[in-house]
Amino acid sequence: MRKTFALSTLSMAAAAAVAMTPSVASADAARGKTLFMRCMACHTVNKGGANKVGPNLAGVVGRKSASVKGFNYSAAMKKANLTWDQATLDKWLTRPATLVPGTSMVFAGLTNPDDRKSLIEYLKTAGK
Repeated sequence: MRKTFALSTLSMAAAAAVAMTPSVASADAARGKTLFMRCMACHTVNKGGANKVGPNLAGVVGRKSASVKGFNYSAAMKKANLTWDQATLDKWLTRPATLVPGTSMVFAGLTNPDDRKSLIEYLKTAGK
C-alpha cells in the first residue's frame, strides 16, 4: 500500500511539474516578441493594424506573399509567389534579398538560427 501511495504521489508531482513548465514554443515566442522590437520601426502585428514602411504582419504565417491590402509591394515581391510558412520565413529572415532579389526590404537578416526560430514562433501568435 505504501509503495502504491508513493508511486501515485510521485506521478502527481511529476505531472504538476510538467504542467507548470512553459513549453519551448511559448518560451521561443516570448523571446521572439523581444526580437520583434527591431522590426517595429517598419511593421505592426495588430490584427487590422496599419501598414508602415512594411506591411502589417498579423497572421503572416500561412499567408501568401504580397497579399496585404493597401500595401505597395515591390515588383520583385509581387512576382515572388511565396507562402509564408516556417521554412520560407526562415530563409527570408536569414537574408531577404537572397530569397527575393530586388525586394525593397533593406533588413540585412538574422544570422542566428535560434533568433529566427523564436521570431517565427512569435509571428505565429501575433495578431491573434
